[in-house]
This record gives sequence, C-alpha cells and structure tokens, in this order.
Amino acid sequence: MIFTTDAQGEVTYICREWCSYTGQTREAAYRDSWTTPVLESDQGAVRAILLEAAQAQAEFSVRFRIQCADGSVRWLAAGGVPSFGPPGRSFLGYLGSMTEFAPTEAREIAAYGGIERFIPPPTHTATQAVSPLDTIADHLLIVHSLMEQHDATSGLREVKAALFKVGRALARGDGSRLQLN
Repeated sequence: MIFTTDAQGEVTYICREWCSYTGQTREAAYRDSWTTPVLESDQGAVRAILLEAAQAQAEFSVRFRIQCADGSVRWLAAGGVPSFGPPGRSFLGYLGSMTEFAPTEAREIAAYGGIERFIPPPTHTATQAVSPLDTIADHLLIVHSLMEQHDATSGLREVKAALFKVGRALARGDGSRLQLN
C-alpha cells in the first residue's frame, strides 16, 4: 500500500487499498489521522518514528499492529524514502509503502522501528496494490532500497528521479498520465 507525506511527515496521499484494509475513507486518513486504526499502544511509537525521520530527513522503517476493517488485528511494516525537489533540493516529504507481514512468535511485542534504511518486506496478498501507479511506486522503492543496500550507485540518481515523479503523480492524483522519461 503506497502513501506520500509532506515535509512534516503527515499523509498527503494514501492508496485505495488502505481504505479497504482499514475501513477509513481517504479523507479520514489524511494528515496524522491515518494512525487512527493503529493500535493505541503502538500509535505513540509510530508517530515518534515518523516525526524523528522527518526532522532528520532520513529513511525510516516501522512495524506496528493495526485494527482492520474486518475487526482482526494484523502486523504492518511501513517505511519511506525522502523526496527532495525545488527550490534548492528542499525536503518535500516521503514516498512510502506499507504491507502486511506475518507476526513473529512474540505476539506481545509492541510497535518498533527507527531511522534506518527502508527495506520493504515481501508483499502479502492482503495488501497487494490494485493501482498500476501504486505498483510502480512499490517496485521503485524496492529497487532504491536494494541499490543502496549493495552500494550500486550507477543508476541510483535515475531511480530517485523516477521515485520523485511517481510521488508527484500520486500527490496530484494523475497517475494515468505518468511519464518517467
């Protein structure tokens, strides 16, 4: 599930899958309200990690529990990479991804994460994108993470530029007109 934030870390776009998954409308999920379905005991940690990441303009990764539309509680992994743009390579916010993942044996663990390299977990069938633009963003985030993880700098600038364009298209809601070249 794809999302974008502003420079303060508040959600400016969230994909349709989030709405189906949580029962929230897109309008209800904007700004900081997307955390409403996050378990109350995990909300503070999630908000703190996002705020810390936004202040540092750094990648982040966070794991937390969420109350789904069907009443079940599931684990999500979320993370994002910072976007920079004009003027003067200003920090614009994040393009990020969330996906359900299988909980560990320690089911009583609370939310956790930090400012670190974001490596998206494998996509769970419950959180697969239905929008082509969300799928593109998800794959670009994975490529970006893998390239940085293996110090593959050749082409990284182009991947970051593509991430920026996808993020702008998502924010404008005009993914059908996305042109990466």
